[in-house]
Amino acid sequence: MVANDLGWWKDDLEPFGVKEVREFGFPSGPPEMQAMIAGELDIAYVGTSPPIAAISQGLDARIVAAVNINGSDLVLGSDVPYLGPESLAKMKISTFPPGSIQDIILSKWLAENGINVSNLNITAMGPGDAISAIMSGKVDAAFLPHPSPAIIEMADKGRSEVASGEMWPGHACCSLVVSGNLIRNQPDLVEQIVKIHIKATEYVNTHPAEAARIYANHTGQDLKMVRYSIKTWDGKWISDPHLQIPSTLEYIQCYRQQNHEAQMLTEEDIFDTSFYDRAE
Repeated sequence: MVANDLGWWKDDLEPFGVKEVREFGFPSGPPEMQAMIAGELDIAYVGTSPPIAAISQGLDARIVAAVNINGSDLVLGSDVPYLGPESLAKMKISTFPPGSIQDIILSKWLAENGINVSNLNITAMGPGDAISAIMSGKVDAAFLPHPSPAIIEMADKGRSEVASGEMWPGHACCSLVVSGNLIRNQPDLVEQIVKIHIKATEYVNTHPAEAARIYANHTGQDLKMVRYSIKTWDGKWISDPHLQIPSTLEYIQCYRQQNHEAQMLTEEDIFDTSFYDRAE
């Protein structure tokens, strides 16, 4: 959003023959990866776990840069008591679909606390439906990325109890994924894309107030809520993909545990850090 708002995509990619950059929104990572498999996307900002499933299914793409670590919260309804992970056993919980960052983080954390995930009432939802569900009392809790927890809290319909960085410190969240076609046939363009991304990341970190305004204008969300989200989330904006490799490799193991027939992927199957290394 920052790169588009400040004209960097248009101005910096025009010398490479790019006439237009179109942006599309998705409710979560899995449907975004299905669009990429269908050839509808060349580049995706998405969590590092959805590409695992997509690449296992034949997607020709790689993660070329990081976007952020941490950044999700376990939110409980205003009147729902929380006494630790074990108190979730009898609750209705919403989170993103299987294969998403949130699904993997939540499942791993619950298992580590001795809770059998298969016995829980967990419903896959996009952010809008999950927010509506907890606000209306249809679910007791939700595990969602920001700004969803901030929206719920500012409406006085819930409270954040556990940040994802407490569940899994420093875990990979979103990343920049580029198609194999661009990587092989237009490597200079990919390197420029990574350079723009690095510049945008630095801008967000040094101009949080302006970044909040850009996000609010782009999404139509309340600026006060966006500022509150930035203030309260435990995430961190980064661009170095090397920082995401360890936890993403663990995501592969988690995915394999849930999908025994899935291909065993390696770091090289998921990441291509060469563009970031050259851009830096």
